Amino acid sequence: MANITLTIDGIQVTVPKGSTVLEAAKTAGVFIPTFCHDPELSKPGACRICVVEIPGMRNLPASCVTEAQEGMVVNTQTPAILAARKTILELLLANHPEDCLTCPKNGECKLQEYAYFYGVKADTLKGAKHDYPVEDDNPFIVRDMNKCILCGRCIRMCDEIQGKHIIDFAYRGFNSKVTPAMDTPYSESDCAFCGNCVAVCPVGALSEKGMLRKGRRWEIQKVKTTCPYCGAGCNFDLNVKDGKVIGVTSTDGDVNGRALCVKGRFGYGFIHHPDRLTTPLIKKNGKFEEASWEEAINLVAEKLGGIKAKYGADANAILSSARCTNEENYLMNKFSRVVLGTNNIDHCARL
Repeated sequence: MANITLTIDGIQVTVPKGSTVLEAAKTAGVFIPTFCHDPELSKPGACRICVVEIPGMRNLPASCVTEAQEGMVVNTQTPAILAARKTILELLLANHPEDCLTCPKNGECKLQEYAYFYGVKADTLKGAKHDYPVEDDNPFIVRDMNKCILCGRCIRMCDEIQGKHIIDFAYRGFNSKVTPAMDTPYSESDCAFCGNCVAVCPVGALSEKGMLRKGRRWEIQKVKTTCPYCGAGCNFDLNVKDGKVIGVTSTDGDVNGRALCVKGRFGYGFIHHPDRLTTPLIKKNGKFEEASWEEAINLVAEKLGGIKAKYGADANAILSSARCTNEENYLMNKFSRVVLGTNNIDHCARL
């Protein structure tokens, strides 16, 4: 693939032909703010917060949809650019709740971050504000459309990654909002509650219901791990506070990117459930009693060996699980054929 060289804020950078100015700026280590842009999704170029100045172009183009050209000179910090970005932030804040102190996205909100970075206050422009009811009638996601900045990332995630197209823009002008068909709540739509819309929301319009008031974002330790529910191998971050898992959020997984299913994102309640088994149990006198791993494994070996000796190897059968790794399933296969001496082994990816 051919490369091109351009200059961004006095820094020369070489990128593959077809790259956008925003991608070239990231390669050069130059910061450009974004709201609607997401590297996994299509590029609408809608929010305009990423505008830059390019000599020869009539207006300030959006860097996320402008293709970098050989010899192009790009400026990202001129007075005109800073004025445009500040005005965009002022317009967004004019119709945005000033409740950062109680917002679950406090510390991970792009609007908050950019307002601080550019020194923009919420009371600069006056005007009407939305007063939508907060939607929390489903067990997984809280929607506060008063905080929505209409970036459209949730719409494109639902359409392009999840393939459901549950939500879209409705109404016009000041009354525009993101909603399921006929402006129904999530709970009355065909939403599968995968939560992928929450993963890409840059503000507090969408949040994980199970994590509300469990901890501030900066108090949470994120531990990357692999989902235990199936064999796809999706990665996510366990959100841990005070040694307890309080939620799951997306990470940049090698298999899944940031996409997760409803079980992977919201099915973590078993971790600290009081009914969860933490030690092996052996039935004695009709009741289960706690046992050591050594005692439990010896009992299983004794029972399997006794069945093989009395009824033959094929009296045993093995059912493996997709929750195991490939290596563990391979060992189960060897155990069945070599140790037990039977080919009665099956595997169900639905377990």
